[in-house]
Amino acid sequence: MRIATVERKTKETKIKGRVALDGTGASEISTGIGFLDHMLDQLAKHSLIDISVQAKGDLHIDFHHTTEDTGYVIGAAVAKALGDRAGIQRYGSAMIPFDETLTRVSVDVSNRPYLVWKVNFSQPKLGEMDTELFKEWFQAFAQSAGVTLHVENLYGENNHHIVESCFKGLARALRHAIEIDPRRAGAVPSTKGTLSV
Repeated sequence: MRIATVERKTKETKIKGRVALDGTGASEISTGIGFLDHMLDQLAKHSLIDISVQAKGDLHIDFHHTTEDTGYVIGAAVAKALGDRAGIQRYGSAMIPFDETLTRVSVDVSNRPYLVWKVNFSQPKLGEMDTELFKEWFQAFAQSAGVTLHVENLYGENNHHIVESCFKGLARALRHAIEIDPRRAGAVPSTKGTLSV
């Protein structure tokens, strides 16, 4: 079973996260940030990864530390559950429409962290959440999961639709990339013979 638990404790946040890569998309999310909880529920539902996150952060300051550190924890748990990444598809991509919005997400589970973020918002906030924090979440996730991640919103007007299509796109791309490929017979999908650093 590809399951992992990660805990992160700093002066700014205390977070415990658990993932089961071969799950059903169940989620139990509590970050104290309603919109982030909604996005992480979407990530679980559409990736079929079971995700549990319990976070306590310095929300009296702002949402930055909790948002970023949640990305670190979920990414680290995914990396830990993947182990040596043997037998996986490795690559995944998705094109996600959401009403007037279309977003493309591609991922390489390569153990080489990199984020390309081509997403713009017309408003500085969604509810109480700063829209600039979504890039911080994706950057933290890519870094700790060890994935190359390209996120591009091709067009759209509604900021809620734009960011939700990004999370759904990550979910669908990740779902394919981490699937076990029976034709690989457990081999690491690299001519180097390893996806470890």
